[in-house]
Amino acid sequence: MKAGHRLVAGVDEVGRGAWAGPVSVGVAILPFDLDMTRPLTGALAEVRDSKQLSEQARERLFEPLAALCHAWAVGHASHSECDELGMSLAQRLAASRALSLMPASDEGEPDVLLVDGGWDFVGDPRSVTVISGDAICLSISVASVLAKVTRDRLMRAEDENFPAYDFIHNKGYPSSSHRMALAGWGPCAIHRRSWAFMDTWCPFSR
Repeated sequence: MKAGHRLVAGVDEVGRGAWAGPVSVGVAILPFDLDMTRPLTGALAEVRDSKQLSEQARERLFEPLAALCHAWAVGHASHSECDELGMSLAQRLAASRALSLMPASDEGEPDVLLVDGGWDFVGDPRSVTVISGDAICLSISVASVLAKVTRDRLMRAEDENFPAYDFIHNKGYPSSSHRMALAGWGPCAIHRRSWAFMDTWCPFSR
């Protein structure tokens, strides 16, 4: 904003390390009249990198943060697209979908996209990477929480279809219950079958 940008979007991904389900990318634009010289209050004072918040805290903050945003969206690349494209291109696809889902604004499109990490998985001329951005950049932290809660809700819904894999708790990430289910049942319809875990836990299921 000091550099003259009006609409600054934070971008973060979740689900890259999961064995099942989509990779998801959140984009969040905070209000352009937000006074950062004053102490933050409410949900903005509590928000952190989604990994540093409990699931209960993320769920509690989701609606207030979404309501505070000037605009926000979450895009996904499915498990099968992760297999077909590889993770790098799947992340770019999810980011592209998130940006395309951003609601139209009289203020126009974001002037700059602050992308968490050292690699620009958005691939946009407006992108600026921010190392540890989810810990030091407010808009990235908000995008992280919105993306994490959205993806977690999708995975909890999938638990009803595949109860043996305990997706309601592990959200598709590695866990002891997840490993046991794979060893006993093999992969389900939403597992990423090209991932290395398949060779260890489901060697005959590719």
